[in-house]
Amino acid sequence: MASTPSFKIADVVADLTRGGMPLRFTAYDGSAAGPEDAEIGLELVNQRGLQYLVTAPGDLGLARAYVAGDLLVHGEHPGNPYEVMQKLKDHTKFRAPTPGELVTIVRGLGLSNLKPPPPPPQEHLPRWRRMMEGVRHSMSRDAEAIAHHYDVSNAFYRHVLGPSMAYTCAVYPTAEATLEEAQAEKFDLVARKLDLQPGQRLLDVGCGWGGMVIHAAREYGVKALGVTLSRQQAEWAKQAIDDAGLGDLAEVRHLDYREVLESDFDAVSSIGLTEHIGIANYPSYFAFLRDKLKPEGRLLNHSITRHTNKPTRTGAVIDRYVFPDGELTGSGRMITEAQDAGLEVMHSENLRHHYAMTLRDWNRNLVDNWDECVAEVGLGTARVWGLYMAACRVGFERNEVQLHQVLAVRTAADGSDGFALRPTWGS
Repeated sequence: MASTPSFKIADVVADLTRGGMPLRFTAYDGSAAGPEDAEIGLELVNQRGLQYLVTAPGDLGLARAYVAGDLLVHGEHPGNPYEVMQKLKDHTKFRAPTPGELVTIVRGLGLSNLKPPPPPPQEHLPRWRRMMEGVRHSMSRDAEAIAHHYDVSNAFYRHVLGPSMAYTCAVYPTAEATLEEAQAEKFDLVARKLDLQPGQRLLDVGCGWGGMVIHAAREYGVKALGVTLSRQQAEWAKQAIDDAGLGDLAEVRHLDYREVLESDFDAVSSIGLTEHIGIANYPSYFAFLRDKLKPEGRLLNHSITRHTNKPTRTGAVIDRYVFPDGELTGSGRMITEAQDAGLEVMHSENLRHHYAMTLRDWNRNLVDNWDECVAEVGLGTARVWGLYMAACRVGFERNEVQLHQVLAVRTAADGSDGFALRPTWGS
């Protein structure tokens, strides 16, 4: 039998909140906190949800309760809890309880609530458990981490990402541009920065569902090879290449980028891979890509970044539910590592606002296709995606994370780099 707390749950939440509760918080014991006329609310519906909050305080406990359906959002669609994320970010900071308060809370909530329930099935093992099962960023562990996130369901990704099947920051030529227009512009901006020409050879590492490979082959007449650690992505990309009639120019392999044997490429694109490889591996990563280029060959590295005075490892929620083993650092670190590997960095661009807009549109797609997404992957996984994308959107809007494209070249022995005196790729 579930134990009933001896005092009101909402009172505990309110007492530990600094700046006022911007939402209406209600709990299964009938207690409530926050403004009664608030348009957005959170409802704790059962004891398991309380146990999640008590045993994993902070973001992880909230995420567990939300994913499991024990913490409900009112006034917003579960596929896009953006306003909840905004309000919590703007107005609410939870302070740590004093030792005396902690004793009172434990006694009041009951000892049974200190036993952590099993986490939702969507949650990956914690870092320390993964360390026991494999070396961080080994090929086998990277393959497992990628499969956790990307081998969910191609149909699900099609609903969320749209026809482009591009799961990286888009580039909006105008504020009114559609997601598909912005994804096409992203691939074309990469192609222009790489100065792709008919007959050249492109290597796209971490190619996803093959969007860059297909764009380069179709629009620029480039012979393009893409590699991905996700089997489902590779299968989708191969079919998309066949459907487009590009089999003579484009190829996607289910392969770790470190296993690519070919070299002398005119260009290398890396769109959304660097977040997964580990900062300690940057020297070998950039050196490997440099060695794949011919003299005057260009590298475009497109990656989420974070200020270097912030932790490099992602938080517990992102690490366990979204990107296991992911790491972020600043664009300056990437530029330094690329230069130390013998590349000449020619240009860097921050597309932070574009990623916030991209996440906005992915959230909209999730909401518009909610029933189909839930049928495909289950309600818990659909909630994970709505929560993570809305929270990340706020992060990009608040400049907590950024998105940088860094353009570099393998300079020839005589110092030539093949660049014009000024950039030629336009906006």
